[in-house]
Amino acid sequence: MSAHKPGDPTTLNRLYGRSAGHKLRPAQQALIDTLLPKIAVPAEGEVTARRLFGDDRPLHFEIGFGSGEHLAYRADLLPDHGFIGAEPFLNGVATTLGHVRGHGLANVRLHMGDALDVLRRIPDGALRFVYLLHPDPWPKARHAKRRMASDGPLSLIAAKLEPGGELRIATDHPVYLEWTLMVMQRHARQFEWLAQKPADFLAPPSGWIETRYGAKSRREGRRPYYLRYRRTALPVVAAEG
Repeated sequence: MSAHKPGDPTTLNRLYGRSAGHKLRPAQQALIDTLLPKIAVPAEGEVTARRLFGDDRPLHFEIGFGSGEHLAYRADLLPDHGFIGAEPFLNGVATTLGHVRGHGLANVRLHMGDALDVLRRIPDGALRFVYLLHPDPWPKARHAKRRMASDGPLSLIAAKLEPGGELRIATDHPVYLEWTLMVMQRHARQFEWLAQKPADFLAPPSGWIETRYGAKSRREGRRPYYLRYRRTALPVVAAEG
């Protein structure tokens, strides 16, 4: 965990629990050993498009990419854009590396760890899109401070998005939905909610692919909600607390 001053609105304990599940298959372990070092986000220093990809292309950032279906789909759809994904879970990273290799994706860089550690090192205004898709809802009230859709991380995301850039959030958890709408209202100066009618947050946005988690959620009868916010041109106001 990065050191920050007390009261810094971006200071959080890590937002996840264990970082590994079942044992990797030999082919997956080989990808961790050989491919991940080649496409890993540098551990230190500024994270820019030029440093990662050699040019000034638009950047996308996915927070908690799971098994990487959405990240790989978007990267394949937009080969001239750069995609950064952060995911703490080893098994998800290994699966995503399989997508990267299978689709020959040269425009993806991965960080196995806390997304905030990378976000802090991205220059302000450098991101075109940020994706927060089906994050852990931490439904118990005492765990609310661990939710990514909280004041500190949202202030950080607002700073890193370019004016007109987009934050996309998806959740199928009613507690997380209510919480997110409440917190985003506090950030209305920085984020314009793009929904004008119910269908706008009940249907997935363009360029969306159903992930493994999304398919499981649908089979189990849960309704996903899709929230799209556009970054305004107003300056970021640091969150309190």
